[in-house]
Amino acid sequence: MKRKTRHTLRVLFVEVGLVLMSLVVLLPILLAISMSLKSPGEVFSFPPTIFPHKFYLQNYLEVFQKVNMGRFLLNSFIMAIVIMFGKTLFGIFAGFAFANFKFKGSGILFGILFITLFMPAELLLIVPLFSLMRTFHWVNSYWALTVPFLASATSTFLMRQHFLTIPKELEDAAKIDGAGPMKFLFQILVPISKSMIGAVAAINFVYAWNLYLWPLVVTNSNNMKTVQIGLKMLMSNQSNNNWGIIMSGTLIALAPTLLLFFFVQKLFVKGLASTGLKE
Repeated sequence: MKRKTRHTLRVLFVEVGLVLMSLVVLLPILLAISMSLKSPGEVFSFPPTIFPHKFYLQNYLEVFQKVNMGRFLLNSFIMAIVIMFGKTLFGIFAGFAFANFKFKGSGILFGILFITLFMPAELLLIVPLFSLMRTFHWVNSYWALTVPFLASATSTFLMRQHFLTIPKELEDAAKIDGAGPMKFLFQILVPISKSMIGAVAAINFVYAWNLYLWPLVVTNSNNMKTVQIGLKMLMSNQSNNNWGIIMSGTLIALAPTLLLFFFVQKLFVKGLASTGLKE
């Protein structure tokens, strides 16, 4: 009986802790939503109010009037989707190669790849990459926004670790049936790895969507800027600190990643949970 009571208390303690942690994470978002629905007078009212007395949706309309947010969103969607597909596809190929083919120097090569995970590549390579983009005349183009990020050490590492967890007997059976490496990859591995592929794709989309420094460097035309730069432009535009408009723009920029995680959270958790560290 005492053991059951201790177990119940332990579970209760864990659940209460998770609820409190969730509130800490959600509180800034809830405050941003509340502030985005307040009129300028109510934002600066004292004492401050938690909930708006009246929904002031004009803030969201003014975001699109102050800056070209529609174009910024389109650019970010194009950039994020292309990078997501590219990084995920190359991650599948590279991860499959590291997991299923043993060639001379593969361990050293993978070690070098693993080390790059700890390097701020965007900062280290920004000058030579920009010079390369200028040489190709890709500045202010989708090519410059996407091509440098089509390959990913993170995607390769995650897919390699996942493929290592799949029994070797499955590949042996496929070889007996006459399946080559590519047929084995696309007809067997990919279908049973949908959860992991979905998780990797979600990570890549969020990463690309939140890029700020590289799009800032490689674009100087408003027609090619992304939503993160547009948000900074909106904050600079609001010299009177109209936080209702600023928070509305922030939520517009945040909405796609939140919606993505909401719809694929089970796939995301299942995919990462299935990734082992087998060598």
